[in-house]
Amino acid sequence: MSFTIGIISDTHGLLRPEAVQILEKCDAIIHAGDIGSEEIFITLKSMAPTYVVRGNVDWEPWTINIPFNDVVEIAGHFFYITHNLDNMDLDPAAAKVDAVISGHSHKPDLFKNGKIFYMNPGSAGPRRFTKPVSMGKIVIDDEGLHPRIIYLS
Repeated sequence: MSFTIGIISDTHGLLRPEAVQILEKCDAIIHAGDIGSEEIFITLKSMAPTYVVRGNVDWEPWTINIPFNDVVEIAGHFFYITHNLDNMDLDPAAAKVDAVISGHSHKPDLFKNGKIFYMNPGSAGPRRFTKPVSMGKIVIDDEGLHPRIIYLS
């Protein structure tokens, strides 16, 4: 049995149809900030349990109860979510999280530091300069976490 988490960030008010197609098949969704519109927030929550943090553009009244950083447990694993890695408020190793999810840079990145996966899914919103449009996915099975970056265009 496996469990799939869709990872998205930096939508900046644009939820692309190809991202929706991927997220609709996920068991949970993580949005790492810069959501950009309440409609995106509502849409994601209608698809699957959704965990979000605020980004540097998320200052509208509807974002007031969204945290800037959060630790969530999904399918027995702990995820630390922050928009900008420079604003982390805990030591992921000391907190024993399984993965750190961030955004902000619009640059997809995936690496492992010790036992902890670090994923920045990149930006799934409007294209910025020459950076790709991307998101991520993490499949959880009996052998652990299997993260990957997905390029949308």
